[in-house]
Amino acid sequence: MKLYYFADGCSLASHIALNEADIAVEPIKVDVETRQTEQGRPFAEINPKGYVPALVFDDDAMLTENIAILDWIAQQAPALKPADEMARTRQNEMLAFISTELHKSFLGLFFLPGEDAKPIIADSIASRFSYLSERLANDYLLGERFSVADAFLYVMLRWAKMSDMTTPDIFEPYVERIEARPAVQATLRAEGLA
Repeated sequence: MKLYYFADGCSLASHIALNEADIAVEPIKVDVETRQTEQGRPFAEINPKGYVPALVFDDDAMLTENIAILDWIAQQAPALKPADEMARTRQNEMLAFISTELHKSFLGLFFLPGEDAKPIIADSIASRFSYLSERLANDYLLGERFSVADAFLYVMLRWAKMSDMTTPDIFEPYVERIEARPAVQATLRAEGLA
């Protein structure tokens, strides 16, 4: 199995989840600017959508979109699998929120031309982090156990830090808990981010 990723991209969430699930994968870096794989192959030949993550199975079937990949990973690993259907639905609800309300907003912040809209986008992102901070009553986003939603939120918090954004104080120990996890440390090293 192969995971195509951008270093410190949204694909970091899938990479972390795969390591948390102890699913063997060959990580293949894609250059953000050239859209070429490490081997020099155009990434669009692999994933016509042109963006990561892309998880390619041994039979060449491919799964794309973080939400789908993260849900698939969670279903493979007892430690990550939600306890029941409602827990899975809540996890998917949180993954969708992170994807649509944070991830897509950050893409606008990073890549929109001009500076006029950026303060508005940053304010919107800050309000989304505030919403999530109010729901972080336990160690992790969905309770006492680390979930694939935590992997995705962690990446968004990394992006907030890279963007010099202030996030609610509750996220500081949350990030520390996540970064203390061996699978997260291994993933950061694998992507050259440690």
